[in-house]
Amino acid sequence: MRISTTIFLTDETIAPVRLARELQQRGFGGLYLPEHTHIPVERTSPYPNGGDLPREYTRTLDPLVALAQAAAVTDDLFLGTGVTLPMEHDPIALAKQIATLDHLSGGRFTLGVGFGWNREEAADHGVAEWRTRRDLVLERMGVMRALWAAEPTAYAGEFGPGVRASHAFPKPVRGGAPRILVGGAAGPKLFAHICAYADGWMPIGGAGLSRTVPELKERWAEAGRDPDALTIVPYAVLPTPGKLAHYAEQGFEEVVLQLPPGDTGTVLKTLDEYAPYL
Repeated sequence: MRISTTIFLTDETIAPVRLARELQQRGFGGLYLPEHTHIPVERTSPYPNGGDLPREYTRTLDPLVALAQAAAVTDDLFLGTGVTLPMEHDPIALAKQIATLDHLSGGRFTLGVGFGWNREEAADHGVAEWRTRRDLVLERMGVMRALWAAEPTAYAGEFGPGVRASHAFPKPVRGGAPRILVGGAAGPKLFAHICAYADGWMPIGGAGLSRTVPELKERWAEAGRDPDALTIVPYAVLPTPGKLAHYAEQGFEEVVLQLPPGDTGTVLKTLDEYAPYL
């Protein structure tokens, strides 16, 4: 089971290049980064975990730029987002950025897809109706997959103009799309997205999977997807030996451990603590 990591990288934390080099040298499998373009000061959206919003949410580095730095100084470290918010992007530009990063990294990129929780942040990106954001994400994934297709492919949109059949290069290395995982809490809407365009699920925290994974497998089979192709990657996990052993017994190929948003010394100390899990 590949042991990867995630961290809120900011202008106050360990730098992407140092972290990527340390991860590869120590034998960790991957680095995933979250995204928040900005956090409006005046907001009504509560922090999902309760209490005050942690400082790092307001200072996150752009994940694709930071991952490009990580790709440039590593050879086999997997790279991903946990998560990208497609509703906050022009899908044509985002498709180009993702395909370029995947191409330059030799196909090491995983696109984590999410739907967000901060209504004010999304509203500044033109998401006028919060309740339709999942449909907007579905459409933008359709636009991106059309641009990644082997042949020029058009995609008609309901929320935007879509894209006409176009020449768009580079293409994701594996063809069709990079590996795509959808993040979020279990439920019919989330599972429908996974089955429609993704390779699997990125459950935050990794709790309750003995109950929810069988349900996802049922939806996956009903959608006609290959039962052996479904990928489950527990994300932002605080590890214990028993927890990781359980994931391995379930056949999960990867788990993503949470690192603290600290300076170089703090992060390296945590990597030392996580080393026995490798």
